[in-house]
Amino acid sequence: MARTATAAAAPRAPRFLRAALLLLLLAAACRQAAAAPVVTELRCQCLQTVQGIHPKIIQSVQVTSPGPHCDQTEVIATLKNGQKVCLNPASPLVKKILDRLLKKGNTN
Repeated sequence: MARTATAAAAPRAPRFLRAALLLLLLAAACRQAAAAPVVTELRCQCLQTVQGIHPKIIQSVQVTSPGPHCDQTEVIATLKNGQKVCLNPASPLVKKILDRLLKKGNTN
């Protein structure tokens, strides 16, 4: 009886080993992908913009020039509460805010 059990188990063993090896390869690939450096997305970050916002609640502003990732200038304001808002760079209010921030930064 022992012979029949091992003889029947023999064809299953290679399948089991193949499945186990496949799982190990997938696990190794996932670890390698997790260890890879994070790549910033190559697309526009601002899908919707706001015409203006009160300058007193702005903590910082990041301006991204057009490039291969996005064909428009993007203005991203970080508010004092941590929220990020995309501002319309063509808006007169946003231009005033940027001018004031540049003048404030140059005087310090």
